[in-house]
Amino acid sequence: MAWGLLILAGIEEVVATIAMKYMDGTRKKWPIVIMTVGFIFSFFCLSMAMQRIPAGVAYAIWTGVGSIGITLAGLFWFKEKFGYKQFLSLAFILVGVIGLGMTS
Repeated sequence: MAWGLLILAGIEEVVATIAMKYMDGTRKKWPIVIMTVGFIFSFFCLSMAMQRIPAGVAYAIWTGVGSIGITLAGLFWFKEKFGYKQFLSLAFILVGVIGLGMTS
């Protein structure tokens, strides 16, 4: 259950971060609401996961899932361009997340 909450927290972080891209200052209200609720829910799920998973491991996986998730959203949703060095760096993050998940 803790791992599910941790992955959910990471996904919710991605949703909240995507909403930030649509905020346009403070003129658009729905992205602000989605971002606020998303981050609150993400932090709640992260804190619940930390009850069973060591804090350092949980936080590293949470940020890794968020980093990889928002990068994928940038590539496919926002059509952002990335170079091979950025992909290589993300691969290291992915290996780290998988490694931390396997050792805990």
